[in-house]
Amino acid sequence: MKGSSLKWLVLALVFTASAINYADRQIIALLKPVLEQDLGWSDTDYSHIVSAFQLATAASLILAGWFVDKLGVRRGYSWGVGVWSMAAMAHGAASTVLQFTGARAILGVAETVNTPAAIKATAAWFPPEQRSLAMGIVNAAPNMGAIFVPLLVPALALALGWRAAFLITGGLGFIWLAVWLLLGKRTDAAAAEIADDTPAPPPTPWLSLVRDRRTWAVAGAKFLTDQAWWFLLFWAPDFFHRQYGLGIGELGAPLAIVYGLAATGSLTGGLVASWLLSRGVTVNRARKLVMFGAALLVTPIPLVLQADSYWIAALMLGVALAGHQAFSTNIFAFTADVFPAPVIGSVIGIGSTAGTLGGMGILEFTGWVLDRDGGYLPMFAICAVAYLLALAWIHLLVPVITPTDGPRGEVLAH
Repeated sequence: MKGSSLKWLVLALVFTASAINYADRQIIALLKPVLEQDLGWSDTDYSHIVSAFQLATAASLILAGWFVDKLGVRRGYSWGVGVWSMAAMAHGAASTVLQFTGARAILGVAETVNTPAAIKATAAWFPPEQRSLAMGIVNAAPNMGAIFVPLLVPALALALGWRAAFLITGGLGFIWLAVWLLLGKRTDAAAAEIADDTPAPPPTPWLSLVRDRRTWAVAGAKFLTDQAWWFLLFWAPDFFHRQYGLGIGELGAPLAIVYGLAATGSLTGGLVASWLLSRGVTVNRARKLVMFGAALLVTPIPLVLQADSYWIAALMLGVALAGHQAFSTNIFAFTADVFPAPVIGSVIGIGSTAGTLGGMGILEFTGWVLDRDGGYLPMFAICAVAYLLALAWIHLLVPVITPTDGPRGEVLAH
């Protein structure tokens, strides 16, 4: 298979791995009402369990980026998917808060491989004019996982029990792994051919990234904006359950709407940026215009508390997450604009660590607020302002986005 065809197969596999990754993350949120009833959890217990995932992820992300840079995408992905799939299945054997916490922590460590590996693979395989679109497609994958889970898991849980739901969804990763290993050597050979035609930039010392304002621009933006994603990923099913009385069998359709709209944000964010660049708009202006428009989509999110029906609420949350995904796509593309290929995984690791810590904070805050009957308004208010603050932060640290090595800088990024 030639490199031009193989790159789309690689993209399809990266997309599928990212979808499975988020399916394994989200299933616990969808099953929360059943788990609370069966195992006697409080909101604080649940927040501690999902925060264990966040903490383990945050502690591992920087090393995950380094790991992928050093070991390569093929082997790094193989280890990551294999271990996280075993951890996902282990949830089906857990019974106590401590056991769930342990399974979530291992899942969090292993799943950190996905982000640097996915973005690095996309950057390596796609030329500048296609990269924003390719990254938009990859960034839409989590939404496909988040759509798949609420449509399939309730039926599995009702028919076979919640333990079987964990086992079946976790086992999907091993199917992916078999295909990836089959294609691995051919993928590496094709990638090597492409690399031979691409001048390699000089290596950048890892510690120098910490002193780079552009690294802190990525990290700060991820810290501020990923709060909304993690908050809704783990608490949106509970919001619909509390606000509208929806049971586990009724959550699928509204959550599918939410994440279906979110997926359109990933694609639109990439397409609009690519269109602007093709029209001669500078990288700096294209990225920041798309980010500003995306931020405006999230700002009205507190109004969801006034929605008369859960269908309207689903549409409002979906539009907000579409804004998040469009913003996130351009953070990744911005990273690709300004950093050379050998350090992309490390920069994304730093940014994702910051985003995970922000997510852990809002998850713990949500459990604390809800156990004290505070309602969802404080969390929605935080989400409303986060994106405008993130854009201001990026502009403060990087007033003008200048691609590395001219036009090729956009190609060589995470």
